[in-house]
Amino acid sequence: MNLAEIIRAKRDGGALPRADIDAMVTAITDESASEGQVAAFAMAVFLRGMATDETVALTEAMMRSGSKLDWPGERPVVDKHSTGGVGDKVSLMLAPMVAACGGAVPMISGRGLGHTGGTLDKLESIPGYDATPGLDRFKEVVGDAGCAIIGQTADLAPADRRLYAIRDVTATVESIPLITASILSKKLAAGLDALVMDVKTGTGAFAASLDMALDLARSIVSVANGAGVNTAALITDMNQVLGATAGNAVEVRETVNYLTGARRDERLHDVVMALAARLLRLGGLATDDGDARAQLQAALDDGRATERFQRMVAALGGPADFVERHDSYLAQAPVTRPVPAPTSGAVAAMDARAVGLAVVMLGGGRQRPSDAVDHRVGLTDVVGLGTELSAGDPLALVHAADDAAASAASAAIQGAVEIGDAPAARSAVIELIE
Repeated sequence: MNLAEIIRAKRDGGALPRADIDAMVTAITDESASEGQVAAFAMAVFLRGMATDETVALTEAMMRSGSKLDWPGERPVVDKHSTGGVGDKVSLMLAPMVAACGGAVPMISGRGLGHTGGTLDKLESIPGYDATPGLDRFKEVVGDAGCAIIGQTADLAPADRRLYAIRDVTATVESIPLITASILSKKLAAGLDALVMDVKTGTGAFAASLDMALDLARSIVSVANGAGVNTAALITDMNQVLGATAGNAVEVRETVNYLTGARRDERLHDVVMALAARLLRLGGLATDDGDARAQLQAALDDGRATERFQRMVAALGGPADFVERHDSYLAQAPVTRPVPAPTSGAVAAMDARAVGLAVVMLGGGRQRPSDAVDHRVGLTDVVGLGTELSAGDPLALVHAADDAAASAASAAIQGAVEIGDAPAARSAVIELIE
């Protein structure tokens, strides 16, 4: 197959047949396609787009480039995926909650990207937690705990790994067909029966506009269902930090507090419950939204969700008493400093992306792929939109490695938060796409 002719056809706006897409993905995987050809293909798709049937073919070909997991047993195999945000620790709560309600949740997650936090970076703040086990161990943990959250292995969708690395350095990340195929190829390889997508929109989201979020959600839902996975998407708000924390260890602390009931942020709870309830319904574990929410709340109230989280952590190498003694296991930054509000008034707006970049500046994220992450640092007690403040009241607490980093992050947070009139109330869950 002549790869140059495939690239030419897409460059000129043609629709690629499945055979050509299969050939391109095979060449990406076995590296018979040069980096230049892969980059040219990505740019052609970026500029010309793909029809739904092309995106389905690309997704399925990328899924077939590696192993596909099979799950024996009667529990529905379900998962949730987010497009990324600031303070988004929903996966850490949702997976054990759904597992406690009868689902099997093999969750393959990622590391921090740009201003957004990474689920694996959060979990690796737990001493001993192995985020990259082999597939056999992954399956054992899901079988025992009902859920396991790990990173992409070399066996699953290897075509995506190479294509994404080239997209990342060729300004072709922001393509809805390529994003759709990247997300879903890994999810299909995990052998799912059902998937719920959390597509975020706002100042801290990849999809800054609602129109873009809707386009991406519709693409993912149509392609995933076209590939045989029962899928829905929720559009959720990312115009402020989700929950009260942003970082790694600090978000794990918030997760434990959420699961045990010590403290639950209302907006975070709304998003977790909406996504988890939809997933129970998609997986056939609940008859309606009321039934799903009642099951999930019961799993929180009677401790079954917490127990599933603890079992997962221990099975993947973490402490057997992590939940009980999490404060002693999670490292704490040496400098903690409040960020004072410069004036009195309500929190009128927040540039959530700038808040996320402040966490990266502290060392809680990566500016280059090779950067090490400081799991200790981050933000706690972050104010929400509409909060009334007097001058000097804290906008957040900064947890930093040193005074200089704390000062720089404090200035960034002050610049990211607008004080003025209280904004109109905004729901955390905006729209459902089925």
